[in-house]
Amino acid sequence: MNSPVLFLVFNRPSTTKQVFAAIRAARPPRLYVAADGPRAGRSGEAQLCEQVRAIATAVDWPCEVKTLFRDSNLGCKMGVSSGIDWFFENEPEGIILEDDVLPLPSFFPYCDELLERYRHDDSVWMVSGSNLIPGKIPLDESYFFSKNALIWGWASWRRAWQHYDVRMQAWPKLKQEGWLKSVFPGQPLLVSHWTYLFDELYAGKRDTWDYQCAYTCWRTNSVTITPAQNLTENLGFGEAATHTSSQKPTFLLEAIPADLSFPLIHPKSQAPNSTADLMVFEKVHGITLFKTMKRFLRPLKKLLNPA
Repeated sequence: MNSPVLFLVFNRPSTTKQVFAAIRAARPPRLYVAADGPRAGRSGEAQLCEQVRAIATAVDWPCEVKTLFRDSNLGCKMGVSSGIDWFFENEPEGIILEDDVLPLPSFFPYCDELLERYRHDDSVWMVSGSNLIPGKIPLDESYFFSKNALIWGWASWRRAWQHYDVRMQAWPKLKQEGWLKSVFPGQPLLVSHWTYLFDELYAGKRDTWDYQCAYTCWRTNSVTITPAQNLTENLGFGEAATHTSSQKPTFLLEAIPADLSFPLIHPKSQAPNSTADLMVFEKVHGITLFKTMKRFLRPLKKLLNPA
């Protein structure tokens, strides 16, 4: 393969070992390892972090290795986003994998080819390795374009990442201008959902970095690439998970990973697949009328039941 890989790790030796084995099989020419530090007061976590760092840097193929090891914990939001910042300060393009995202073999050549193909196309923001609705829509091509920025195994370019703002500083002005209505014309449920979520992110109520990718993609009027098959498996469901539960959701159980075949068949149009996007918004993000009404009624419920 030609592309460098950024490996984002923390405190899970078991999943790190599985993902590193996939990286080792692909033999990237350059490997960047960014590791957040142990959290204060967590017994044994410093030792787990050390184990993970040793696993993630055990390179035995011709490869340049660079590391960014944090002494203290920055959290998901700043720990991950600053690691990606560091990667793109050193590389014009590359692949990003977290320690709980296991890629299939075809993920790497798929990313390699599309990073090169769309290198100078500013309308494409990222290449995703995840398809969370595989087989739900008919496809003759190897991938399609989307408004969804799925980050369970992905690749991008410095030219795209430079627009990313983890703090979303322009959000209040964009909200006041009704910007999301232009992103999702005639779709009030989507506007309501993302307005609520971006309000939470801007206020610092969520320690995460990933929804800001969608925000940046839409701000730059860009699209993302989604493969026809799901090329990654999420291992991040269990007791040690930060943002996921112990049980995989139904959509993920149904998104069985499968390799793509080559040569890739490229789509003729770069228009987002609106059918696929709406399905992802509903099944993955849970954007439905029922859940929207439930969210609006939540403050009233607390008012009526203060205990």
